[in-house]
Amino acid sequence: MMIDCWCVICRLKRRSTMTRLALVAFALLGCVACTMAAECHGKPDPDAKMNMNAIMKDPPKFVRSVKNAKLYTVGTGDDTINVVHLWGSPYEMGFAHGQLMKDDASNFVNAVWGYLEEQVEEAINGSVSKNLQPWFLKLVSDVGLDVALDLTMDITRKYTGDYFYQEMQGLADATGLSVHMIERIHMIGELTQGDCSMYGAWGKATAGNKTMQLRALDWDVDGPFKNFPQITVYHPTNSSNGHPFANIGWTGWLGSITGMSSTQMAISEIGVAFPDDTFGDESRIGIPFTFILRDILQFDNTLQDALDRITNAHRTCDLILGVGDAKVDQGFRGIQYSASVANYFIDTDNQPVASWHPRISDIVYYGMDWLCPGYNEVLGRQLEVVHGNLDAEITIQNVTAIAQTGDLHIAIYDLTDNILHTANARRDGASGPAMAYDRGFIRLNMTEIFSETQ
Repeated sequence: MMIDCWCVICRLKRRSTMTRLALVAFALLGCVACTMAAECHGKPDPDAKMNMNAIMKDPPKFVRSVKNAKLYTVGTGDDTINVVHLWGSPYEMGFAHGQLMKDDASNFVNAVWGYLEEQVEEAINGSVSKNLQPWFLKLVSDVGLDVALDLTMDITRKYTGDYFYQEMQGLADATGLSVHMIERIHMIGELTQGDCSMYGAWGKATAGNKTMQLRALDWDVDGPFKNFPQITVYHPTNSSNGHPFANIGWTGWLGSITGMSSTQMAISEIGVAFPDDTFGDESRIGIPFTFILRDILQFDNTLQDALDRITNAHRTCDLILGVGDAKVDQGFRGIQYSASVANYFIDTDNQPVASWHPRISDIVYYGMDWLCPGYNEVLGRQLEVVHGNLDAEITIQNVTAIAQTGDLHIAIYDLTDNILHTANARRDGASGPAMAYDRGFIRLNMTEIFSETQ
């Protein structure tokens, strides 16, 4: 690990003295082992109610199209979500995305930049930031936000596929946004502290012996993200650019935190703020996790492909990942992910071992963090209650709503039947419950979505 840090410092020796000093400090931050032994103290409201909202099942409604792109909407009223289909090369898909969604993409990128500036300013002025990593705030205070994000890009770029930057350039050319601004906001995943939850279930745990997976994103519902929900469906025209997949995120967002592929695979992710010493060292040098997760969706055909990709990657921050694949038995792995380790778990060896995180047959699960007794205990309890009957509807009613996880967005993947259920937090100016886990869910037949023709 230390060799990697010094190699990056040497490669950047041509920069200005001030920037070189910042880079040295920045790179060495990733060489320090995490010694945290604390645990999170939050827990769900014991009076949380079931989510009995009707599931929205109407087919997507066509809105408009441009060359290489189509826009549909799904859901109704305040729970409408855009579905954008893209075709072509990485550049062509980026350009089509920007042309079709110019106003929304521009507003999203500018809003995220404003959000980052606001978060940094509040933290530096003495407020507590729960969303940005302390090491990043220290770097910003030393060199400024632009330089700090550029440093992050500098030390991760060699590990990132060129197709990401080609797509960003296409988006910039179509919208008139600065490509540097687009690149910078895509570093946000490496800089934030998100609390999320997941499960992977199969066999006797599920109704009909299906492979089911949950991704619940708990992040900042006061930020701009809730206002730009979008499912971006990629249809690469050349097999070298992968196969069709759906990126569940926001307009103008190209990395992946939530998504499903045409190979009956899906991803989940949890940021780890409370690790134990089994995670070892973190690093800032490697592939951003939102890019490796997208690579899994875009290129990998099997669960083993994904595990091999993670094992061989230059990994960075502490995370728990989940990858599901309906094509194999025990088709889910929970993954302890850091610069130092990549450990893979099924139901019989799931970690961490604790009274508040009991092992459950045919289920792997994590609530909010690695060491988070309050949420893990409730999530595990609810999964035990519905064991043998677990499906999307039961998850919506009895799992995420009671465990109160998935405030920003939720995806429930039925990987066997290729069905997605998703919900988004309340937008600004909308009515109804604030959190995604309390709102109406939208059902999508992903076999039909991936079969959309140009």
